[in-house]
Amino acid sequence: MLDDPRLAALAQAEDRALALFDSILSAGIIRPGRTEQEIERDIGEIAAGRFGVERHWHKRIVRAGSNTLASAGESPPDLIVGEQDIVFVDLGPVFGEWEADVGRSFVVGDDPSHHALVAALPCQFAALRSHLLAHPEISGAELYVAACQNAEAAGWRFGGAIAGHIVAEFPHARLTVPRRAHAIGPDNPRPLAELDVEGRPRHWIGEIHLIALDGSFGGFYEQLLLRPSSQFRAATTSFRIASNSTALGKP
Repeated sequence: MLDDPRLAALAQAEDRALALFDSILSAGIIRPGRTEQEIERDIGEIAAGRFGVERHWHKRIVRAGSNTLASAGESPPDLIVGEQDIVFVDLGPVFGEWEADVGRSFVVGDDPSHHALVAALPCQFAALRSHLLAHPEISGAELYVAACQNAEAAGWRFGGAIAGHIVAEFPHARLTVPRRAHAIGPDNPRPLAELDVEGRPRHWIGEIHLIALDGSFGGFYEQLLLRPSSQFRAATTSFRIASNSTALGKP
């Protein structure tokens, strides 16, 4: 699976999407006083202008404050980024014929509980990846249970209805299999290692949506669960955004 040329192409698309995140941060568009829709619009302009992105396989998602509790399928009201806040961004740009799907969370200000959750996201992603590698015949439902258990053991709630999904040539949503078989979720009893209808390995995005135990805020992290072994890009902590400026720094 890790030597599949399709996976290498997906990893290259993901690298470009992560470079898009770098450009978003350097542009300073995520900051207090801006609305989610303003940030989302600017992301679309950066993606098109600097990376030539013409298609997104899912809507661009920017969530702040209480909206970080909402799932991707929800459409909560537009919020303004606060001085002490968490913002997460979920992007699905298409590069050539290949889909990318990446999500990152950013702390605005210095609230220690916000920093703790954002720091936990890549750790939970790494734990999910390790569990998949240790149990190569695991089903989507079983890996979802592991994601929930990992979050609970670390002192968080798992907020996602799924813990990931397949990614492929655009558009993967038209693949002729039941939709539940596309997800790392409670309704998918199939092994993730099962081949697709054309006899090819399937490749999976991992999603970590953590929520604070008091239900006041959440955070999101997403990327390919497995990459070519020579190309694996380790999960890292997200950036901090100062509440009184656009300056960036690692927490």
